[in-house]
Amino acid sequence: MNREIRGRYEIRAAVMKALAHPTRLFIVDELGGGERCVCELTAMIGADVSTVSRHLSVLKSAGIVADEKRGTQVFYSLRVPCVLNWYTCVEDVLKDGARRRLQAVN
Repeated sequence: MNREIRGRYEIRAAVMKALAHPTRLFIVDELGGGERCVCELTAMIGADVSTVSRHLSVLKSAGIVADEKRGTQVFYSLRVPCVLNWYTCVEDVLKDGARRRLQAVN
């Protein structure tokens, strides 16, 4: 694998790594319904503002979310809503695994 190809896979891995946390998956799911301010996400998640902000920073660095400051509040939205398609793929993998385990038992 040459450097260009490796670089492409490293970038993809960075996006997947950003999604590889339950709280960040929850945030992405919530933003799929529309923008949210940090205060809303903090209340939904039940964590402090600094923890939620850190998760949002990871998602922003990966290019998954965008932010917009309005007065003293920061609102987040999905930069690319197609990221929600990832859930369908993950759930298909889970269903296939469950189906294979069930077949092994029968």
